[in-house]
Amino acid sequence: MKKLVLMALAAGLTMSGAVAQAADKLTLQLKWVTQAQFAGYYVAQDQGFYDAEGLDVTIKPGGPDVAPAQVIAGGGADVVLDWMPSALATREKGVNLVNIAQPFKSSGMMLTCRKDTGIKSPADFKGKTLGVWFYGNEYPFLSWMSQLGLPTDGSAGGVTVLKQGFNVDPILQKQADCVSTMTYNEYWQIIDAGLSADELVVFKYQDQGVATLEDGIYVMEDRLKDPAFEDQMVRFVRASMKGWKWAEENPDKAADIVLENDGSGAQTEKHQRRMMGEIAKLTAGSNGALDPADYERTVATLMKGGSDPVITKAPAGAWTHAITDKAL
Repeated sequence: MKKLVLMALAAGLTMSGAVAQAADKLTLQLKWVTQAQFAGYYVAQDQGFYDAEGLDVTIKPGGPDVAPAQVIAGGGADVVLDWMPSALATREKGVNLVNIAQPFKSSGMMLTCRKDTGIKSPADFKGKTLGVWFYGNEYPFLSWMSQLGLPTDGSAGGVTVLKQGFNVDPILQKQADCVSTMTYNEYWQIIDAGLSADELVVFKYQDQGVATLEDGIYVMEDRLKDPAFEDQMVRFVRASMKGWKWAEENPDKAADIVLENDGSGAQTEKHQRRMMGEIAKLTAGSNGALDPADYERTVATLMKGGSDPVITKAPAGAWTHAITDKAL
């Protein structure tokens, strides 16, 4: 009898030990499809950085019809990656997203135009057709056009907005004079399709004074009231930033890890390695903590635009250093 009791106790200890060591499950929703834009997270998973922090992270790819804010609001993810314009616009509508970390220091967004359209400066946009991403990606563009005084409803004296999908076909097929591109992705798709850099005119949001923060890490505000969830986020951010710095130092290997996780098989080694090199320029200089000056610039940009600003008032509580102060 005594032996049976001891065996039961031993089994119980083993079971309790297993429970104590069980990793916390988290779901991360990406803003776009699997690509080097998200290398830091795939690296953190591949290199065991999440495992070391006691986390079991599921990474969900996004796409042109996926709005991270909607996903997290509906309970489909614990943490999401989003651009700050989308997050702040969503917050003003009542979905209380909070930025807990900002791995991307610089903006990679551009408007790329065909030179044969005669466009040389933003003053030449009037009367043109411009390709724009939606699902939250349109806000930086709308803010820029508003500051330029250009209506986006196709009326005289304004621009015609073409809802841009997953590819750059509108500029290749001359359906649009300009399309939205990122320094690390769509611009190179245009080049690879046969147009040369000399045939293009590029307007970087960063250079136009309308740059806004991209690819921040967001959670729902009420969940941060739970100490257990806060602790998970501290560990998540710490492991993710290790992944980002590893990716910066090992760009080709990081690109290969991304390719291994691309279930679609659509990505190529050439494109992903080139993308990782460009992405590293945007994450350089960030330790993960949001720079308040970058935040204030983003808010100021979004509040400009006369009668139709992206946000109507300065947000309160839209970001916190509580996580990065403990993680970094």
